[in-house]
Amino acid sequence: MKALVGQEVGPSEWRTITQADIDAFAELSGDHQWIHVDPERAKTESPYGTTIAHGNLTLATVDGFRGELIASTGFAMGVNYGWDKIRFPAPVPVDSRICAKAEVVSVEEKGNGWYQVITRFTIEVEGGDKPCFVGDSVTRVMAA
Repeated sequence: MKALVGQEVGPSEWRTITQADIDAFAELSGDHQWIHVDPERAKTESPYGTTIAHGNLTLATVDGFRGELIASTGFAMGVNYGWDKIRFPAPVPVDSRICAKAEVVSVEEKGNGWYQVITRFTIEVEGGDKPCFVGDSVTRVMAA
């Protein structure tokens, strides 16, 4: 993991975000804002002309990309410790394809066999001019 500090890994494979994905996330989260779940209204009232994915849905896709981008070995276990500096610079219109890149920003020993790993994830929409997500994942891992 330390050898990856400062290196960009990726991109991942592409993933399509469908209306079914958006609707399922709305049900799970309770966020039924029309810009996400009402295609007819979004067609006429949204500046995007269609529904868009929830920002937190975009964030949730990171875990699916994580394993594809970085294989963590030599650890007994790892836990999500939180996130720093999450931003959603661009929307994810329905039926867009997204992919991710990762950069291990730091690996810091925390004592008693624990390490803190900060990994910056950047997700882009195919054809977009800026990322739709940038955030620093903070993970705690215990050495094996």
